[in-house]
Amino acid sequence: MATDYILYGADHSLYTGKARAYMRFKNLNWREVAATREIFKAIILPKIGVPIVPVLETADGQFVQDTTEIIDFLEARHPAVSVYPDTPVQKLVSLLLELYGDEWLVIPAMHYRWSVLDQQRDFIFSEFGRMSAPDASFEEQLSIGEKTSRMFSGSVPALGITPQTIPAIEAVYLELLDQLNEHFGQYDFLLGSRPGIGDFGLIGPLYAHLGRDPVPRQLMQDRAPNVYAWVERMNNPVPLAGEFLSDDEIPPTLIPVLQTMCRDQFPDVLDVIRNNRAWLEKHPGESIPRVLGMHPFTTGAASGDRYIHSYVQWMFQRAYAHYHSLSAGQRAAADLLLNTIGGYQAMNTEIKHWVARKPGQLELVESSR
Repeated sequence: MATDYILYGADHSLYTGKARAYMRFKNLNWREVAATREIFKAIILPKIGVPIVPVLETADGQFVQDTTEIIDFLEARHPAVSVYPDTPVQKLVSLLLELYGDEWLVIPAMHYRWSVLDQQRDFIFSEFGRMSAPDASFEEQLSIGEKTSRMFSGSVPALGITPQTIPAIEAVYLELLDQLNEHFGQYDFLLGSRPGIGDFGLIGPLYAHLGRDPVPRQLMQDRAPNVYAWVERMNNPVPLAGEFLSDDEIPPTLIPVLQTMCRDQFPDVLDVIRNNRAWLEKHPGESIPRVLGMHPFTTGAASGDRYIHSYVQWMFQRAYAHYHSLSAGQRAAADLLLNTIGGYQAMNTEIKHWVARKPGQLELVESSR
């Protein structure tokens, strides 16, 4: 039977987990194909230009890269039971939590994969090796995986994961598990009985790394069984089912999660925007590199340095643009929430240089907006 979509990805890939859960929920006619060495050479590199997953291929030969764009591309084609709430504050919260999952929870995800490698070495290396060479022996996959994973393990310090920050990274993550465990003890998903874009943002790190790798998976199962049950629901959803909470309600159990996000991630985001602006003013009309050096960051009680990831602005703009599109009455309700969680100032900081994704490249360009 022909399929409408092929998703090229990997079981251990953070962002593949996000796209996979979405496509299952939307009950699409699709199949997943492992991104082996042959797939990279024959399809992904020629069509996308870089060895990256996931990538969506349509039956009519279109290719879409980046999970946010994959989801928006598919939402336009399959609008029934949207993963975007149609109420103003719920949509804002959903976009913020997608940003949090996609761009900030990568820190604990990568920490719990690579900082405890000695406790899960065979699993991690075999996963990377199996993706590259599914027909190789287990021993060959271990050897291949050790080599192909070096780029990822080597990026850990650039993410700000160091002996000085690890205790705080773990403390903040354990606090998040406790907060989400309380929430998912009362609700199936973030905003009711239907998964939204915020759920799909969180499932990437909370499944592929934190809910699947042996050490963090055991931690989640023991400390936060309701979170682990949510991970299982996200991976085996009832297709096209459920509702968002009525009256634009935001569960009080999400407030601590949003407060932590605003405290830790928003300063990083605003500094990325400042660095993007400075770069664009010096290089008008050029593409912004994905990394613009290093800058200070704080998580919990620790401070360190991490890379300046220019792409973060594009993700933040989604929530920012939605907020600034609201009517006066809708804005008042949003402002009440933002003042409660500590996000009002960030959402009202002027963005002088908007950025956009350009088809065929990972780098951002200045938007004509």
